[in-house]
Amino acid sequence: MLFAFSVAPSTTDDPNGSVSRAVADALAVVRDCGLPYELGSMFTTIEGEWDECMDVIKRATEAVMATSPRVGLVVKADLRPGHTGQITAKVARVQQHWAGDG
Repeated sequence: MLFAFSVAPSTTDDPNGSVSRAVADALAVVRDCGLPYELGSMFTTIEGEWDECMDVIKRATEAVMATSPRVGLVVKADLRPGHTGQITAKVARVQQHWAGDG
């Protein structure tokens, strides 16, 4: 199962409005969780079972909540039990079409 999520504080003390410090704290949770993940400019995708992914998302959100009294969280899931390696395989299938092999 794939879970794409974005978590960020609704407020920041950064004069430029950057939320990158809080996002880095959330990503430390993801980096250390042991699940496959990809960091994107707006979403982070993790792959695993429902309960383990939701636990990571919860802990990442709590890391951001430690820096802000208000936090926004967006989650999108591709629930396909029994399929693994999809975090890279889905992209590879599209690239095959681009190459004319699919």
